[in-house]
Amino acid sequence: MARIAGVNIPTKKRVPIALTYIHGIGPASAREICEKVGIEPSRRVDALTDAEILAIREHIDANYIVEGDLRRETTMNIKRLMDLGCYRGLRHRRNLPVRGQRTHTNARTRKGPAKPIAGKKK
Repeated sequence: MARIAGVNIPTKKRVPIALTYIHGIGPASAREICEKVGIEPSRRVDALTDAEILAIREHIDANYIVEGDLRRETTMNIKRLMDLGCYRGLRHRRNLPVRGQRTHTNARTRKGPAKPIAGKKK
């Protein structure tokens, strides 16, 4: 079981696919990491040597913000918007869609399950 950035990487998958299990690394970044470290993308994680895993780990630590640091940075950015009181911050504070989506209908993911309004009958 390979462990990179505090995440257990699945051993039976190909290296670029397995690297996407780390928060902050998508498919393009995973391919780029394999290219920079010199690992063939078709290889499986269980076929990697300890030296190759160490090289991947060091490359990620040096060049990417991942996992806890990235989550912390994201929450701090949202908190900053809320403290400023800007429009996006208010939308976050009220738990409504932030990026201009309609809320009259839809937006159920963000607003939660529909709540009935007492006395409204039509």
